[in-house]
Formats: sequence, C-alpha cells, structure tokens
Amino acid sequence: MDRYFGAIGYAISKRDGDICTEEIEERNYYGDILRANRRLVSSQDSSIDNIVVANRISIVADPFAMNNYYAIRYAVFHGVPCKVNSVELQYPRLILELGGKYNA
Repeated sequence: MDRYFGAIGYAISKRDGDICTEEIEERNYYGDILRANRRLVSSQDSSIDNIVVANRISIVADPFAMNNYYAIRYAVFHGVPCKVNSVELQYPRLILELGGKYNA
C-alpha cells in the first residue's frame, strides 16, 4: 500500500458583520492510498473520451479534521487538487473518495 502526504482543503465560513463568506484553509495530513484508479469512458454523443478518476485515500485525522469533515472540499493528490466526493468516518481515520479536478 502506498503512503499519502498532502494538503486537504476545508471551506471555513467567516462572518464579517452581516456578510458570510467561505475561505479555504489547507492542512497537511499523512495517510494511505487505498485505491488509485483512472478509466476512460466512451460517449456516444462525442468522439472524445472522458476520464473518470475514482481514488480513495485514508488520512490520520486530528481533532480539527474530525470536527470539520463536512467542510472538506479537496485533497491534493500527486500535486493536483481533487474534489472530495464523500467522506467516511472510521476513527481515528477519515476515508476520502476523490473525484475529478477541483476548480475553485
């Protein structure tokens, strides 16, 4: 099993008077790569194949991660920020299901 070290991006709500905004806060975590998967999906409507990414990583969560798992937006995987499609709680770890590239 391969090891993981990278940044996890959280969308943290900040309130300034009556205005509420989301700011991304990054924190680094260690963990394991459970699955690294990429496949091409052919489309009948297009001659261009789509790339579907379905990676899973397991990170060792600190108290911040456990309390803010709902705010996780992306994980940096091989230098590319990837959307986090789902988070599974398995204390003391979080299992992150990654999707396509994250665009802020």
